[in-house]
Amino acid sequence: MKFKTDEILTDLIRRSKNVQDTISEYRSLNEEVLNLKPNAESWSKLECLEHLNLYGDFYLPEIERSILMAKRPSWHVFKSGVIGNYFAKLMQPKENGTIKKMKSPDDKNPAKSDLSVATVDRFLKQLDHLLRLLEMAKKVDLTHTKTAISISKMIKLRLGDTLRFYVYHIERHVVQAERI
Repeated sequence: MKFKTDEILTDLIRRSKNVQDTISEYRSLNEEVLNLKPNAESWSKLECLEHLNLYGDFYLPEIERSILMAKRPSWHVFKSGVIGNYFAKLMQPKENGTIKKMKSPDDKNPAKSDLSVATVDRFLKQLDHLLRLLEMAKKVDLTHTKTAISISKMIKLRLGDTLRFYVYHIERHVVQAERI
């Protein structure tokens, strides 16, 4: 699948800013509301955000490293890889807001964590970092620049696919948090 580089990055920036607007409103909620769970198996709003923070701890430095190490300048077309496109589409919420339920890896599962509104602030800082990286990505080749993924450093995805996967993953859990 091919995308115009400027269009895909503009879309990812727009999506990230929409998330930023939504989550900024969480600062005005009290911790009881933020920690509320619909049932014992579900996550609270804060657990959804902490899950994203745990992924951000891996992906933000990995994305930044790959951008800083990139050897090729930006190219006007990004060609998605088969595996990367599959992972990105798997994460993306459907237009009607539905998301495919998946089991979280144990090291990224925030259930039973003691969380506070500081979790919201940490997430918003990570989101600011992501927005800076998306701007930086405009200067590198999204097809030939590679990143490791959290489940295996042996598997490398194209930077454009990693950015799509990461932003769509954020959207999916914000949709989940908003339903609570």
